[in-house]
Amino acid sequence: MSVTYVLAQKGNPGNPEAPKKFYALAKAREELTFRQLSKEISEGSTTVSDSDVLAVLNDLSKILKRHLANGEIVRFGDFGSFQVAITSSGAETAEKFNASLIKDAKVTFRPGIDLREMLATLRYEKAK
Repeated sequence: MSVTYVLAQKGNPGNPEAPKKFYALAKAREELTFRQLSKEISEGSTTVSDSDVLAVLNDLSKILKRHLANGEIVRFGDFGSFQVAITSSGAETAEKFNASLIKDAKVTFRPGIDLREMLATLRYEKAK
């Protein structure tokens, strides 16, 4: 398998007069739903059903949300880790900074060794 991509022409925001260039954007082939994921996981086991896996994944999602909201990094072993990242407006001094200057939050994922190795060996093909 390979990752498909499409091309998008973009300008340089730092130099609007520069000629536009073409860049690759990853294009997903399909989506895998939570239910499909649980079924596929259960097919690799003779002891758990897809309902069992779905229940565990649902609990995992709830627990991940709770710990991230508490400012914790959640590590999934060799899979990777999740953490909340924030962006803010600046203040002239530390004393003038307050939480109202925080503008956005997002969840960041850092892949573990297995996913980093997969990324290093990806093949690419242009989408049709």
